[in-house]
Amino acid sequence: MKAILYEAFSAPPKLVNLPDPTPEPHGVVIEVMATGVCRSDWHGWVGHDSDIVLPHVPGHELAGRIAAVGREVTRWKVGERVTVPFVGGCGHCPECHAGHQQVCDNQFQPGFTHWGSFAEYVSIHRADLNLVSLPETIDFATAASLGCRFVTSFRAVIDQGRVSAGQWLAVHGCGGVGLSAIMIAVAAGAQVVAVDIADDKLKLARELGAVATINARDVADVAGAVREITGGGAHVSLDALGAVTTCVNSINCLRKRGRHIQVGLMAGTESFPPVPMGRVISHELEILGSHGMQAHRYGAMLAMIEAGRLKPELLVGRTISLEDSIAALMGMDRFEGVGVTVVTEF
Repeated sequence: MKAILYEAFSAPPKLVNLPDPTPEPHGVVIEVMATGVCRSDWHGWVGHDSDIVLPHVPGHELAGRIAAVGREVTRWKVGERVTVPFVGGCGHCPECHAGHQQVCDNQFQPGFTHWGSFAEYVSIHRADLNLVSLPETIDFATAASLGCRFVTSFRAVIDQGRVSAGQWLAVHGCGGVGLSAIMIAVAAGAQVVAVDIADDKLKLARELGAVATINARDVADVAGAVREITGGGAHVSLDALGAVTTCVNSINCLRKRGRHIQVGLMAGTESFPPVPMGRVISHELEILGSHGMQAHRYGAMLAMIEAGRLKPELLVGRTISLEDSIAALMGMDRFEGVGVTVVTEF
């Protein structure tokens, strides 16, 4: 199979030919029809993820057709259209038994714990627990765009943030995660303030339903501006980027008893933000993390997509070839382009 492989962190990946994977007894092999290029892949490529063993094939946002099925799999057959959460559960630990596969004690992540979907084929473990059936009405590129950013945002906004109609949500960072969060919050009836440093991303945020936008390059006190727009602060705020500035701004922009959701990965020099804990205490704020979404929660999201309440296809910025994913991956830290980049040519 053709695949993108890197042999050292931060070294340019290469397009190579590798042996096709075979399914684990409890797993399947998926023919990849589309895979997203995500900043999480960039974090892995530069060496921020300790799970990665070199040489490595990245990629964790995927959709495709089942090409081979392990002998222990009972729910799936060859040819079915599927997608998969970027965090898979083992099915045996206490977290999995409680339905929290996204924080499984023995979790696996294609593109991190084993070779991923920047390839023609990818192996997925524990298929009966972790695969998601893909409706015919959702194309592969759109389904791949759901894989990390959209489902992470759905859990952050709906499950962790508990956003409801009429509430204010602030979104700090309008990349794939942030724009997904805006769309989901608007569908839930919330009012959204979007924050970014790029006018084109803020323009798309408004098109997706944000009622107010703030360019952080032009505003000295972002948190104060959010509190002014919302009449006292956001009920819920998301750091969708993963930086000290956006994390602190997100916490400081909340109204009393508000909820900060940390979605953006914080790595390297951004790993330890100076949390304004005095404000957290005096305002009784909640600080929550959000890490993917379980396969069994996809139904609620897919139902909203099929009903037309969510339109994730609007977030697909461009489609590229597998070879072009090399430049796209290496350039993720420049935050160029709008929306989600998806590989659709293999």
